[in-house]
Amino acid sequence: MDQSKLKEIGAALEEEKASTERQLAEYGAAVGEEGFEVSSNDGFADSAQATTERSEVLGMVERLQETHTEIAAALKRIDAGTYGVCEKCGKPISEDRLEARPTARLCLEDQQVASE
Repeated sequence: MDQSKLKEIGAALEEEKASTERQLAEYGAAVGEEGFEVSSNDGFADSAQATTERSEVLGMVERLQETHTEIAAALKRIDAGTYGVCEKCGKPISEDRLEARPTARLCLEDQQVASE
């Protein structure tokens, strides 16, 4: 992959990371030493609706945390010079796959095997 394309993907990943961090902050999740922590709202009543809403928020925060972790890992691979290399077989990941899923760690063939 040429350097200009790599820089373009890196910039897009940085933007997505910042957006994810903003969304996490909106849900009250703060970055801690061991990932993200969600502040609890003492005003939550012990009702079924409040419990359901809290579960939905925690589910959304969990998905955002996973996305953030994937993005951060992709950025580390860019810095380490291993971005675009399949972590399983060591072959290059196609540029089409990386454009569609910039956080991809596996080539399409190995991803299909892993998904089975």
